[in-house]
Amino acid sequence: MKKIILTLTTILASVFCNAQNSKGATNGSQTTEGKWLIEANTNFGTPIGSNTSFSYATTNGDSMYNIGAEAGYFVIDDLAIKLGLGYGGVKTDLFDTNVFSYKIGAKYYIVSQFPIQVDYSGASIKDADENPSYLGMQAGYAWFLGDNVSIEPGLRYNLSLNQNYSKADTFQLNIGFALHF
Repeated sequence: MKKIILTLTTILASVFCNAQNSKGATNGSQTTEGKWLIEANTNFGTPIGSNTSFSYATTNGDSMYNIGAEAGYFVIDDLAIKLGLGYGGVKTDLFDTNVFSYKIGAKYYIVSQFPIQVDYSGASIKDADENPSYLGMQAGYAWFLGDNVSIEPGLRYNLSLNQNYSKADTFQLNIGFALHF
């Protein structure tokens, strides 16, 4: 399964590299070269320990929260290079710790409307023996509400890159809110 996912990632990376040769967004579009993107997400099914979104969950007195955002710059029409940061915490009966998360990746808008993204994300967990890292892939739809705002629902798959931390890969449902300028 991991070989199939890595093969798909390689294919997506090729699409990103060849994006310069295809027709991109029209002039004035939210995804044209030189524009910026600031994005906040609400994730459902977030992997524990790597999160650049807004989230809060509580079960039986245990709680987990996170505050984060991502920013990107369109290096060519429809292709943005993105960075994300997040800060959160986990509190249970057994421990209380803080988590600093990070993400770097590329997001490409197919026909300026359907975003696909490939990224590497990880976290630094206070007092942890090992920190998590993931290869993430996501796809969705960009609903542009005007010149500067979009809502981007999508699906995401996180492939765990740690043998000892977490062998569990996760699916997520994302609802992203983005500002384009």
